[in-house]
Amino acid sequence: MLTSERIELANEVLSAALIGNPNCGKSTLFNALTGLNQKVGNFPGVTVDRKVGSFKAGERKVNVVDLPGTYSLEPRSLDERVASQAITDPDDPDHPDLCLVVVDATHLKLGLYLVMQVLETGMPAILVLNMIDQLESQGLTVDTEALSAELSIPVLTTNARKGHGIEALREAMARHGLERPQAKWRIDHGSDDAPLERHAVIREILKKVLTGDVSLSVPWAQRIDAVLTHHLWGPIIFLGILTVVFQSIFSWAVYPMDWIETLFAKGAGLWRNVMPAGFLTDLWVEGIWAGLGGVVIFIPQIAFLFLFVALMEDTGYMARVSFITDRALRRFGLQGRSVVPLMGGVACAVPAILATRTISNWKERLITILVLPFMTCSARLPVYVLLISLVIPEGYLLGMFGYQGLTMLGMYVLGTATALGAALVVSKFIPDDTSGHFIMEMPVYRVPRWGNIGMDILRKVSMFVTHAGRIIVVISVFLWLGASFGPSEGFKEIEQRYDTLGNAPGADAGELDRLRNAELLESSYIGMLGHAIEPAIAPLGYDWKIGIALITSFAAREVFVGTMATIYAVGDSDDTATVHERMAARTRPNSTEPLYDLPFGLSLLVFYAFAMQCVSTLAVVRSETGSWKWPVFQLVGMTGFAYVCALTVYNLAQLLMVK
Repeated sequence: MLTSERIELANEVLSAALIGNPNCGKSTLFNALTGLNQKVGNFPGVTVDRKVGSFKAGERKVNVVDLPGTYSLEPRSLDERVASQAITDPDDPDHPDLCLVVVDATHLKLGLYLVMQVLETGMPAILVLNMIDQLESQGLTVDTEALSAELSIPVLTTNARKGHGIEALREAMARHGLERPQAKWRIDHGSDDAPLERHAVIREILKKVLTGDVSLSVPWAQRIDAVLTHHLWGPIIFLGILTVVFQSIFSWAVYPMDWIETLFAKGAGLWRNVMPAGFLTDLWVEGIWAGLGGVVIFIPQIAFLFLFVALMEDTGYMARVSFITDRALRRFGLQGRSVVPLMGGVACAVPAILATRTISNWKERLITILVLPFMTCSARLPVYVLLISLVIPEGYLLGMFGYQGLTMLGMYVLGTATALGAALVVSKFIPDDTSGHFIMEMPVYRVPRWGNIGMDILRKVSMFVTHAGRIIVVISVFLWLGASFGPSEGFKEIEQRYDTLGNAPGADAGELDRLRNAELLESSYIGMLGHAIEPAIAPLGYDWKIGIALITSFAAREVFVGTMATIYAVGDSDDTATVHERMAARTRPNSTEPLYDLPFGLSLLVFYAFAMQCVSTLAVVRSETGSWKWPVFQLVGMTGFAYVCALTVYNLAQLLMVK
């Protein structure tokens, strides 16, 4: 109940909340009301998006919070709990003075159920019928005055995409006296019969306010749905769209990513030229600047992925995708909305994890986040290409299918199958006090609103840079420190020895620098750690050099290739040799047998397929879950699983080769 003090304060500063069903146009309306005067954070205590903005309405300043989409004030997911608590709990920091209940006019029956629940709380409210033009195109009209009389609250119509009705809504908010609604019905909010009673009231209201000839509506949307949600053609069309999407992500993102990579590479050289040589310059260039590059390089992929996700959401197609995949994915503890993040993981787990925000149920979203790193991302490709070319012959199966290509395909199939299997297992152990539900009221097809999409992409990219980016840079600095320093006596001896060699007649400065760097790496704290873990990785067939690569590639999986190139430069007089040639020439100690044989290569492939070796992914999981518990669980669980699988594959392959 509003106190006189609160009403007086509301006359100067009014707090309003937008609440409505998913896909009702609530976020579009929020953007239309607040424009660029908004910011994003999390609701207190939870990692659910919290968008707040403000605008002036007459003499009033209006602060608006965009609550998560919900179908009911009886929460069954984290998002719904946040929305319900904000409306029903006066002590909640987001409890508003005025509630704007946004309803998709084409789904009036579904929206009125939430309206009634809000009014039952006594909250001052305004009903906003959005997308009213689409209802009229179906041959239907709503008597807003009659509806207002039935509900005892103001009823306004808008088309948020085109900006129609926005000024009238602002004016209504400015002059609203915050009166408590006096509904014509009386429903006990907590009774078992309340849902039945609400539906009965809604039927009576619709008879009075909804008029028109439904037969005037052209059922073109139903004809499209018959194809897009077909049990056979629906999945085929969706896979075709995904093929185009991910091919576009790879082909389009490569240009800005190359530009960013070049920018940071040239920037590193520029910093070297303008800053004095020394520790601080090395820290800035090789640690902080390189870490920033590792953050910014992801932006094109994030932007392109969210562009396609936003397009599918904005046009109404995403709801159809969720519908056709929901039944299959629920067998693994997931839901229909998990499919896009899972497929996005093929490009990069970082933007794919951010895309899980479309999943309303917290348990299903968490499971999706936890298993996403099993999907074969683009960062694994350099590792796979190198190892497959080393240990898999170039022959063909049936004269058509190359063994190396089939192995690469097998790695993708292995990643997807493992992700689904892991989801099935993890779902048995994560408690959840909410029951998963999937209410599927198909939204109408719409033309994308590019301004809204652009604002959404900018917001999500900014959140990645500011939240996950800070963690990435800090860890990158620690990795650089570990690889750049070691016990002083050892480093001093190496430096002195190579200084002496450099002063010798005919010394090759470039070769000596490579040898010096490789030896310093071996003697660094990271190198010492590689030697320390050698006994643990020896059963997999790995030596300390592979151990160093495993550690350094924690920053990014593709670092494995560069680490191998540096390590195997030691003692190699051929400057033109590639990393592939150097690795292929390596033999086992006291043997002429190649080090990188089939058991070794398969073991390493499996390890990289399953191990959590991506600091960026860990950082974004920490950012999205709000806790270190889950990324640590991923790191320990996935690395342990990778170890066991790599050990099994190594020993089985050895046995088969012996036979």
